[in-house]
Amino acid sequence: MIDSSHFFEFFVASAIIIIAPGPSVMFTIARGVAWGKWTAVLTTLGNSLGALVLSVLVAVGLGPLISHSKIFSAVLQFAGGCYLIWLGVEAFQKRKAHAAAMIDQAEDRPSKAVIIRQGFVVGVLNPKALIFFAAVFPHFVNRSKGHVTIQLLIFGVVFSVMAFFSDGTWGYIAGSAREWLATSPNRLVALRTIGASVMMILGVLIIFSAFTTL
Repeated sequence: MIDSSHFFEFFVASAIIIIAPGPSVMFTIARGVAWGKWTAVLTTLGNSLGALVLSVLVAVGLGPLISHSKIFSAVLQFAGGCYLIWLGVEAFQKRKAHAAAMIDQAEDRPSKAVIIRQGFVVGVLNPKALIFFAAVFPHFVNRSKGHVTIQLLIFGVVFSVMAFFSDGTWGYIAGSAREWLATSPNRLVALRTIGASVMMILGVLIIFSAFTTL
């Protein structure tokens, strides 16, 4: 259905996009710094599932609509930015309590379901990824072989899996460094402050980008 030359070109293009640090990577690193490596990996899982949903939307025809609708794209960006700011503010407000709890080995971490859900919301509210899917994926489709929707779905699955392993690696490294430094309450507070700040700044930048696209 998908010839090898098209698939290889798609794989290379996807790798370039995924490896370059972007909002998803920064969010994952921030979560790794704040909660640890496995939280970062679960966040990446949720984020990748969100990206997969976006690729499905592209496959069924919503992607082109988004790519040509600045207002709808801006609304998605605004919602995603606000959600990141909310997560950052929450992490900042609880930074000292979380740091003290971890030192006592009694930290009240979010549940796995909550972590995955938060990552999913960030991923599914990423209009840049949706526009990328809508603009780039069709380029690699072999229309002569038919089943265009299925080809697009395959591309979406492959991209999401690649993103999971790449972003998950970033998060795992950040989380491991955080755990290595977790011997001092002051260091933990500083790390959580950094992680919270990254999420809030990223949210502000996304909102700013939403307004500039109008």
